[in-house]
Amino acid sequence: MTENATPLQIGDLILLVDSKDRRYLLTLESGKEFHSHAGFIPHNELIGGDDGIHIKSTGGMEYLAIRPTMADVVLKMPRSAQIIYPKDLGQILISADIGNQHNVLESGVGSGALSIALLRCGAKVTGYELREDFAQRAIKNVTNFYGEEIVNRYSVNLGDAYEGFSDSNFDRMVLDLPEPWKVVDHIPATLKSGGVFVAYTPSITQVSKLRQRLETDNFVMLETMEILRRTWHVEGQAVRPDHRMVAHTGFITSARFIG
Repeated sequence: MTENATPLQIGDLILLVDSKDRRYLLTLESGKEFHSHAGFIPHNELIGGDDGIHIKSTGGMEYLAIRPTMADVVLKMPRSAQIIYPKDLGQILISADIGNQHNVLESGVGSGALSIALLRCGAKVTGYELREDFAQRAIKNVTNFYGEEIVNRYSVNLGDAYEGFSDSNFDRMVLDLPEPWKVVDHIPATLKSGGVFVAYTPSITQVSKLRQRLETDNFVMLETMEILRRTWHVEGQAVRPDHRMVAHTGFITSARFIG
């Protein structure tokens, strides 16, 4: 084992990657097995091993076993709703200027992808979710990633954001809702003056309605953008853009509240 490396432990999230770059996310549990078309791998053969080891299944398939990054977890974790992709998560964190100890209101928690990213910055996150099954899925995904101690900085309330919020004095507000313009009237009672508002919306018609609602003296520095991600094929001297890219997924609209 590599000097100073932390061995794989029960409860760790592990990513198994095969020779075709197919990726499988699992949580290590004593006595359990990972099954695929190429046989199975007992979790006990991974527990206590090094991060980055190679292991073969009973069918002879070799896998790389490595602790996942946040992006790996977001893409592979169980979903109750469509996730926000890592390419957008990064820009949302920048647009909302999320920092350590910021008090963040998040509404539309979905499967918890955005919650995981916000918490990674050291923020305290209070979520509002209309559906209880979505709220429970988000809480489970977040605690699987961070451990039970994350409840000191993360909670999800059941409620309709369009009706307002029971909490106030937030530094940042981040929304992933179909009609974010319906929340604008509640911002003065919820967000600190000078705070940042960010909304993620799939369609430009949603952006148009939101921007019209934000065009008041209470909001400044309005900006809307989308993030396009294109990877490249690099093999020796053969260099070209990949044939497929992750293009439009959603629009990110940000504004400063100075009411």
